[in-house]
Amino acid sequence: MSKGISDNLDKQDGGLPIMDENIIRDKIYFIRGVRVMLDFDLAELYGYETKNFNRQVKNNAGRFEGEDFMFQLTRQDVEDLVRCKNFTSRIDTLFKGQGGGSRYLPYAFTEQGIYMLMTVLRGDLATKQSNCNVTVK
Repeated sequence: MSKGISDNLDKQDGGLPIMDENIIRDKIYFIRGVRVMLDFDLAELYGYETKNFNRQVKNNAGRFEGEDFMFQLTRQDVEDLVRCKNFTSRIDTLFKGQGGGSRYLPYAFTEQGIYMLMTVLRGDLATKQSNCNVTVK
C-alpha cells in the first residue's frame, strides 16, 4: 500500500504536519491546459477526509464559481491521468472501481481555487497549512 501525503510530511508545533515543497510538486497535474491539484490530495494536506473537504467547498459554492477556481474531472480526464507516466499507482487504484474505488469524479483546483480554499477551511492543520505559500507551478 502506498503512503499518503501525511505519511511524508515533516512535523512541527505539536505534531501537526507541514507542507513540503517536493510533496506538493508531485501532486500538481496539468489538466485541460491548467496546472491543478486534486481534491483528495488537498483534503489530505489540509487534514480532512475528502468527503468533508468537498462538503466545505459545496457549503461555500459561491466562492468557487467558474473554472478559474475548480472543475470536476471527466472520465476522459481521469483516463488521461492514469496513462501519464508519472501518475502514481495510488491514484490509479482510486479510479479502477475495484475494492472501494472512488464513486465520484474528483475535483481539480486551480491556484486561485487553492487560495480560495484557504478562506473556507477550518481546523488547526488547515490554518497552519494556509500560512504556507502554495504555488501551483
